[in-house]
Amino acid sequence: MAACIILQGVGAVFALREAERQVVRGRIASDIHQGFIQLSATKQHLRAWVTQHKIGAGGNPAAREALLENMQATLAELGMLAQTAAKLGMEGTDGAEQNERLDALRVLEKNVITLGDALGRVKTLPADIPAQLGWDRLSEVFEKAEGRDLRQLIAQSIVRESAAMKRERQAADATLDRIRWLWVGMALSLALLSLGATVYFARALRRPIDQLVRGAYKLRQGRLQHRIPLDGQDEFSDVARSMNAMAAALEKHTQQETEQRHRLESEVRERTSALHEANKSLQLTDTRRRQLLADISHELRTPTTAIRGEAEITLRGGERPAPEYREALQRIVAISRQLGSVIDDLLAMARSDMETLSIVHEAVDLSAPLADAVFQAGALGGEKNITIDCPDMPKDSIWVMGDAQRLSQLFLLLLDNAVRYSHANGRVTVRWQRMAQDPSRLELTVTDQGIGIPAEELHQVFDRHFRGSLARLHRAAGSGLGLPIAKALVLAHGGSLTLQSPADERLGMGTCVILQLPLLPHNRTAPQTPHTPA
Repeated sequence: MAACIILQGVGAVFALREAERQVVRGRIASDIHQGFIQLSATKQHLRAWVTQHKIGAGGNPAAREALLENMQATLAELGMLAQTAAKLGMEGTDGAEQNERLDALRVLEKNVITLGDALGRVKTLPADIPAQLGWDRLSEVFEKAEGRDLRQLIAQSIVRESAAMKRERQAADATLDRIRWLWVGMALSLALLSLGATVYFARALRRPIDQLVRGAYKLRQGRLQHRIPLDGQDEFSDVARSMNAMAAALEKHTQQETEQRHRLESEVRERTSALHEANKSLQLTDTRRRQLLADISHELRTPTTAIRGEAEITLRGGERPAPEYREALQRIVAISRQLGSVIDDLLAMARSDMETLSIVHEAVDLSAPLADAVFQAGALGGEKNITIDCPDMPKDSIWVMGDAQRLSQLFLLLLDNAVRYSHANGRVTVRWQRMAQDPSRLELTVTDQGIGIPAEELHQVFDRHFRGSLARLHRAAGSGLGLPIAKALVLAHGGSLTLQSPADERLGMGTCVILQLPLLPHNRTAPQTPHTPA
C-alpha cells in the first residue's frame, strides 16, 4: 500500500507538470493570436491618423508616435512569444508554422520602420490638391512590403495562430483525458489492494475485537463487575487487562465521582446562569452605545451645519444693520436650543429606544415649523445651489395636535435628506393639501430631482443604519438614521410616512416623500385643493 501511494504521488507530479505544460502552451498560442489581432487594430488606427492629418482634421504627432511605439512593442512581444513557442515545441508540422510566423514578423518589423519614416514626412494637403494624390503613395507603404500584401499577410497570420490555438486546446483536452484515466486506474488499483488487506485483517482481528467491544459495551452500561476473558500475550490481551483494571478502579470510585459530579453540576448551572445574564447585559450595553454614537453623528450634523450656514450668510458681504445681526443671532440661539433638545433625545435613546422620545401634545400651527425647517434647509442647500420651492401656509389655519419643535425637526430631516441626495443646481419641491378622501388629514409631499431609490430597496429605507446602493455612491458619509428617526416622529404624532422612487414611472427622476398628519377637527371645513405658490 505504501508503494502504491508513492506511485500515485509520482503520477500526480507527472500529471501536474504535463497539465502545466499544456496550459502554458495554450496561453502562448492565445497571446500570439491576440498579438496579431492587436497589431492589425493598431495599424487601422494609424491609417485613420494619416487620413485626419492629410485633410487637416487633427492628427497629433504624439498620437502617431504612440501608435508606432505600440506596434513596435507588440512585434517585440510577438518575437519573444515565438521564441518561447519554439522552446515548447509549438512549431507545427516540420517547423513550417514557426517559419511562417518568424517570416511574417520580419516583414512586419521592416514595414513598421518604413512606415514610421514615411509618416514622418506626411503633411496636410492644400485645399486645391486632391487627397488621392498623397494617399496612393502612403497606401503602398501601408499595404506592401517586399512585394507582399500586408493585409493578406496579417490575415493569414491570424488564421494560422487561431488554428494553432485550437490545436493546443485539443492537445490540452487530450492530456486531461489521459490524466483522468491514469487517476482512475491508480485509484482502482489502490482500492483493490485496500479491499484485500481489509478482508485479511478483518478475519484475523474479528474475535478479539468482538470480545473487546462486548466488554466495552457492558462497561458503558454500568456493569463494572464484568471482566474481558483475554489472557494471551498479544496487544489485545494487554488492552483487555488495562480495561479490566480500569473497570475495577471505576467501580471503586463510582460513588465518590457521582457525588462530585452532582456538586459540580450545581455550581456550573449557577455560574452559567450568572454569566448568561452578564453577557446579555454587556451585549445590550454595547448595542446601545453603538446606536448612541451613530445617532449622535447623524443628529448633530444637521443643526451644527445650519448654525454654520446662518453665520456664514450673516458675515458674507459688507456691514449690515444691527437688527439684522440680532435676527441672525436669535436664529442661531433657536437652532442651538434645538440642538440641545436633540442631545437630550440622544441621551434618552441610549437608555431605552426611539419610542421614548418626549412629545408635548398641544395645538400647533404647522406654518411656523414648516417655515423654520425650509429656512434652515435653504442654508444647507446653499453650497450646492439647490432651490427650496415651498408655498407659504396660511397662518392660523393648519392646526395639528403635537410638538412644534418635533415637527420642525421632522420637516428638517425630510428636507435635509432631499437636499443631500439632490444634484447641484437642483430643486426640492414642497407641496401640501388636505386629502380629498379624508379631509381630517393633511398630506405634505417633499419631491427632489436627485438620485432616487431603487424599487427593491424601498422596503428597507426605514431600517436603522440602512443606506441604499445609490446613496452610498452619491455620498459616502452617512449613518442611515434620518428616515428611521423621521418615521418614529411621524408615528408619535399619529401620522404616516411613505416613499416613492424612480421605479414609479409617474415620478420620473428623484424621490417623493409623502407625509400624512391628522388635523384638529376645526380644520375639516378648509378647502381640499392643493396649495401651490403664486
